[in-house]
Amino acid sequence: MNFDLLQWVFITLIFLWAGFVRTGIGFGGAALGLPLFLLVGESPVFWLPLIGIHLLFFSSLNLTKSVKNVEWTYLKKSLFWILPPTLLGVVGLISLSDKVISIFIYCVTIFYAIIWIKDTKIVSSSGWADKLLLLLGGYVAGTSLTGAPMLVAVYVKNIAKECLRPTLFVLWFVLVSIKMVAFLIVGVAIHWKIALLMLPVAAIGHFIGLRFHDRIMENDRTFKQWIGTALFLVSSLGLVKIFLS
Repeated sequence: MNFDLLQWVFITLIFLWAGFVRTGIGFGGAALGLPLFLLVGESPVFWLPLIGIHLLFFSSLNLTKSVKNVEWTYLKKSLFWILPPTLLGVVGLISLSDKVISIFIYCVTIFYAIIWIKDTKIVSSSGWADKLLLLLGGYVAGTSLTGAPMLVAVYVKNIAKECLRPTLFVLWFVLVSIKMVAFLIVGVAIHWKIALLMLPVAAIGHFIGLRFHDRIMENDRTFKQWIGTALFLVSSLGLVKIFLS
C-alpha cells in the first residue's frame, strides 16, 4: 500500500467518479471504478472492501428517503436465483489468484464496453432469460461487484420505474453485506481508514450524480458510448499489463 502522490490523486478522482456514476445512472459505481483502481495498483481483494464500505453507506443513505418504494416481493423472488451464484462467486474471489480475478474483471468490463459502444442493451425477453441473467449477474457480483448491468436488465422489466432505484439499492446492500462478511471471516484486510478518508470525496461525486441524473438519462446513449470507449481502452491496457508482467 505504498502509493505515491500521483497514485493518491488518481485514487481520489476514481472515488469521485464512482460516487458520481452510482447516482448518475443508478448503478455501476463498482463496475466503472474497479478497472481504474486495478490500473493504479494492488489486487481486486484490496479494492473491493473499500468499494463495499462505500456501497453500504450510500445505499443506506438513499434508502432512508425511498424505502417505501422498494419492491419487496420481486426482490425476494429474484434473490432466490441471485444468492447461490453470488456465494459461489465470493468463494472464487477468495480462492483464485489475483491475476485470474483481474483478467475476469477486465474481460467482463470489455463486454460491457462493447455493448455500450454499439448502443446495444442487455435485454431479457423471457422467463428463462431472466433467470439466466440473474444467475450470471449474481456470480459476477459475487466475484467482483460488477454484475449490475446484467441484474438491472432483469429488474428494469419487472419493476415499476419509481421503484427501480430503491429496490436496486437494497439488492446492492444485500450482496455487498455477504461479501463483506466473507472478507471478515477469512481475514481479508478491510483498510477501513482509507474508505473513511475517501468517503467525503465519494460523497461529492454522489451529490453531483444526483444533480445530473435526469440530464444523463436524457442523453443515455451518448453518455454510455463515451464511457464504453474509455472502459474498453482502460481494460485492454489492463490486460496487456497483466500478460506482459
